[in-house]
Amino acid sequence: MAKTAIKSYSLAEMKDKYIGKKGTKDRDLYEYELRMDVLGRMIKTARQQRKLTQEQLGELVGVQKAQISKLESSANGATIDTVLKVFKALKADIHFNVTLEKQYLQLV
Repeated sequence: MAKTAIKSYSLAEMKDKYIGKKGTKDRDLYEYELRMDVLGRMIKTARQQRKLTQEQLGELVGVQKAQISKLESSANGATIDTVLKVFKALKADIHFNVTLEKQYLQLV
């Protein structure tokens, strides 16, 4: 009985095939939502490490517990101002990197 070779694909190849190539609308939306999901999980992890409830963090930031819950599940609808307030309340540093046409920008 002949063995059939199994073709393996990289994650990048799978994304290209099923979501779309980099630079397409669907792929850009996917990557954006993924980053927002990761940001939400970072907020949740930092809050838990500080041993704060969602309600306590909300009080520090000046928002309701429901907004913290929504932010932790996905930062998609959050303003940058809210995200910065949350990290400030958590006493956490946040760093932004900007790349413009494959050139890293640094503020001086």
